[in-house]
Amino acid sequence: MAGGRLSGGLIAAILWSQQTQQIPTFTAEVEVVNILCSVRDKNGALVPNLTRDDFIVVEEGERQQIRYFTRETDVPLTLGLLVDVSPSQERLLEIERRAAAQFFESVLRPKDLAFLISFGAEVELLQDLTSSVELLRAGLDRLRLSGAVGGLHPGPVPTIHQPRSTALFDAVYLAAREKLEREVGRKAIVLITDGVDVGSRVKLEEAIEAAQKADAIIYAIYYVDPEAYSRRGFFRFPSDGDLKRMAEETGGRVFRVSKKRTLQHIFDELQEEMRSQYAIGYTPTNPAKDGSFRRIEVRTVKKGLKVQARKGYYALRREP
Repeated sequence: MAGGRLSGGLIAAILWSQQTQQIPTFTAEVEVVNILCSVRDKNGALVPNLTRDDFIVVEEGERQQIRYFTRETDVPLTLGLLVDVSPSQERLLEIERRAAAQFFESVLRPKDLAFLISFGAEVELLQDLTSSVELLRAGLDRLRLSGAVGGLHPGPVPTIHQPRSTALFDAVYLAAREKLEREVGRKAIVLITDGVDVGSRVKLEEAIEAAQKADAIIYAIYYVDPEAYSRRGFFRFPSDGDLKRMAEETGGRVFRVSKKRTLQHIFDELQEEMRSQYAIGYTPTNPAKDGSFRRIEVRTVKKGLKVQARKGYYALRREP
């Protein structure tokens, strides 16, 4: 499922959910741009009752005709949880382990899949794609601190052979390319990190591009341990700028953990958002598969509503 096009699996899911709406049927050979979006009102509350006619989609300045639309929340979800295990997160790991286990238990449904990756000096796949909460819990139990150490370490991800500090961009890139690109349905990457990257082989732009080509939304949970930075003599916390860029370009957003907004509260918010999405499909007026990046904008007819959706897609040729 590359280049922003719906695969047969997601098409079938949307059609199944809309049988009573008499949506014309079509085959998996039809090239359709898929957009998943959330809508909020001026108070930040999710708006769950919009229809196809409430949305406007524009690609490269030209309005597109929305052909397929659903509010169905049972479209299968493939979720990757990426946890920062660098030294700055040492005191937070147990909190993350408990909250993530509850999140998996709450969000995953029978047709959903999830995987777990940790990243620090190494990027490691702790649990491959599964629908088993028990296996994901076992993966969370294997979360271990990973500092900037040298030497070879066994593991399934090929970035682990060089010492580094926090391979955040590598982790996002590998999750998108190796785990999500071939999956169908709704796809998301959830990051728990303080946003620092030191030592990744790929750049921020490459990580974003990989997520866009995989049709994956990035949700970032910005979690900073103040004591970890004060012990090192830093007077300022790391920025969440890179996290914001990854999230905004792919249709996600950044959540900030605070005393009033715990990690568990954020997981609850994230679960609600992921189950309150609109799926929009259109056949682009420009049919060329030239590999270019096409900018898209989604907005609502009604003023005062904010649409959260990805900024574009790559018009890639279908693989044989």
